[in-house]
Amino acid sequence: MFKALFKTMRPRQWPKNIFVFAALVFDKQLFQHVAFLQTLAGFALFCLISSSVYIFNDIVDIEADRQHPEKKKRPIPSGELPLGTAWIAGILLTMITLAIGYIMDAAFAAVMLTYFLLNLAYSRWLKHIPIVDVLILAACFVLRVAAGVSLIHVERFSPWIYIVMTLLALFLGFGKRRAELALLAQGAGSHRKVFEGYTIPLLDQYILIVSGTTIVAYSLYTFTAPNVPANHSMMLTIPFVLYAIFRYMYLIQIKHAGGAPEEILLLDRPLQIAMLLWALAVLAVFYFSPA
Repeated sequence: MFKALFKTMRPRQWPKNIFVFAALVFDKQLFQHVAFLQTLAGFALFCLISSSVYIFNDIVDIEADRQHPEKKKRPIPSGELPLGTAWIAGILLTMITLAIGYIMDAAFAAVMLTYFLLNLAYSRWLKHIPIVDVLILAACFVLRVAAGVSLIHVERFSPWIYIVMTLLALFLGFGKRRAELALLAQGAGSHRKVFEGYTIPLLDQYILIVSGTTIVAYSLYTFTAPNVPANHSMMLTIPFVLYAIFRYMYLIQIKHAGGAPEEILLLDRPLQIAMLLWALAVLAVFYFSPA
């Protein structure tokens, strides 16, 4: 049962919470011991609160998931994890996580609570509204960044990060919807009402808009943010972002992947290399290059 509960907590989704570290990295505090440990603890708590969301989401969606070709294998819809146990685990996990978060920082706990409530509203109502469903997913990524900001004393963190994060999340969200729509084909509407408001050509247009805007916004960040080096060396990271976006579009349109972006990140080696090189380039620019 513990194994089923752990699977329901979706540990493979935890890499999404890496954005809690954005403030730490981009405010040049990565090597400050106290700030790093504070953010690391916040990352762990955000993983737990997101896991509680997944538990409640599976409880709410149990009947719809049983009709889905892939989701029906999850522990709750398959019956591997009893509903009563799932309810108890979700409630306890939420209460303990929020309590520890409040002890750490009240603002951080408020961000986590907002994230939790927004996801509950998403699971119950908002996920059925086209466009709004993806906007909510994007807002959750922005809240991860905000959580990291609340944990440390930020000196020169650029608001451009929020803009880029919003656009990137929209890009991934619309890509996920496209992959799901392609997988479910003509029966998509019967699995989830929101798919009645989407078509693949429409999603392709959305993806084209947000991908281009993401590239422009990130490019502007690299030479206009107040804390980037004055020698514009941050612009050297742009090619890695370009490749990662183009690679993801290739995967969802040619390879028909993308239903779970975190799975792509864990499995696609070229994308992993691009992200690793981008991360190394950012560290080199921020921490080892002349101002």
